[in-house]
Amino acid sequence: MSKMTNDVRPGRLYGVGLGPGDPELITIKAARLIAAADVIAYHAARHGRSNARAIAAGHLRADHVEEALIYPVTTETTDHPGGYQGAIDDFYEQAAARLAAHLDAGRDVVVLAEGDPFFYGSYMHMHKRLAHRYETAVVPGVTSVSAASAVLGRPLMERDEVLTVLPGTLPPDELAQRLAGTDSAAVMKLGRTFDGVRSALEQAGRLDDAFYVERATMAEQRVGRLAEVDPATVPYFSLALLPSPAATAFVDGPPAEPAEQRPGGVTVVGLGPGAREWLTPEARAALAGADDVVGYTTYVDRVPVHPRQRRHASDNRVEAERAAFALDLAKQGRRVVVVSSGDPGVFAMAAAVLEVAEDPQWKDVPVRIVPGLTAAQAVASRAGAPLGHDFCVMSLSDRLKPWSVIEKRLAGAAAADLVIALYNPASQTRKEQLVRARELLLEHRAASTPVVVGRDVGGPEESVRVTTLGELDPATVDMRCLLIVGSSQTRAVTRGDGDTVVYTPRHYPQPA
Repeated sequence: MSKMTNDVRPGRLYGVGLGPGDPELITIKAARLIAAADVIAYHAARHGRSNARAIAAGHLRADHVEEALIYPVTTETTDHPGGYQGAIDDFYEQAAARLAAHLDAGRDVVVLAEGDPFFYGSYMHMHKRLAHRYETAVVPGVTSVSAASAVLGRPLMERDEVLTVLPGTLPPDELAQRLAGTDSAAVMKLGRTFDGVRSALEQAGRLDDAFYVERATMAEQRVGRLAEVDPATVPYFSLALLPSPAATAFVDGPPAEPAEQRPGGVTVVGLGPGAREWLTPEARAALAGADDVVGYTTYVDRVPVHPRQRRHASDNRVEAERAAFALDLAKQGRRVVVVSSGDPGVFAMAAAVLEVAEDPQWKDVPVRIVPGLTAAQAVASRAGAPLGHDFCVMSLSDRLKPWSVIEKRLAGAAAADLVIALYNPASQTRKEQLVRARELLLEHRAASTPVVVGRDVGGPEESVRVTTLGELDPATVDMRCLLIVGSSQTRAVTRGDGDTVVYTPRHYPQPA
């Protein structure tokens, strides 16, 4: 057992089942534990996207410590001396050690698990390594087998019937033998095993009874007769189901797909900074015609609820996952709107969607960008016309780019005497950047340079104040603010009604 100080109670470990995909199938207990935890851990492939995290996104807090447990290999080869299994075993040991460090420090850790934690789940590998050392609880979840049965509308078994759950990784001959000897069955882990599973079902004389279910309860779920499925389209998150033989009393299979699927596509829409009157007619039309609305929770909440539409809200730090999810929906024929605040092309989702869409699997999915009023424009309009001459737009967030790059660009913009609109100037965990930025700007600008601080412009807590670079207090600025730092020509003028307006003349002095 690891050493702990006497005055620190070790944290508790929770394996929390999230169900098969629909966030509404998360249990009340699971949601409560997720919200209360100190640390949220989840497994993911090397691309970093986690289905478990996406399902639980609506229950995560901004201050959660997140531990992404990234598999070193999935289907690819490895040069690990122990081969594939050696690489995986080392990974599980390292992942368990990371969680143990949090537990030793007294932090409660929730490990997110799709479906049920003990049903072909990755959590069990953490449980085996940690449950004997820490107080542990497992919260069951709805399994994909139960979900598949539900979406098909067919029972798994009744009376004395036997249900067998099998991995598709078994040799086809063994799989066929087991399928022939059971009443109903679920075959997991399809994907690359699909051809072997289909062959086994045919060999067992059960192919005509088999159904195919993909991503059950998710927005992109697909169901049908297994014999009619194209093997090239089968992902890992799918299963084959032989329902109860007594299910012949039920309808013959799932509802048929429409003969002609309307073409799907992704439209990335800018909602503007907040005020509803700033939403453009083109954006309104795109929202009205959507089947699905995808975006950061705060922005999705700004879209009026439509009973025909599905809404998919998620955390603001999962842009790539959100883009992939939207493109997948569109590939299935859905008309998807991805919403952003302000303009989607300015530090927002348009670039994320287009970057993810470079993947060949989405090359035929149409992507359209609908512009929106930017936060810089909104703040400028409230102050006057500080962007009346040449200006640049920068983000002070160093989450996606090094601070050294930000400093270099900020110095260049300041030396060029450009008006500068600063996005993401500060946050709860990022305070020093604005302090350093102000110091750097003062090396090039007079302390009397006008600065406009706009907060929640267009929203219910809107405030706009005019100060100077010398008097700007970084402690009064947060993530909901946007700053406009004037050039040497920017003026702050008090008008007859007492209001101060800020503008930058359109002309610039000729060099001496």
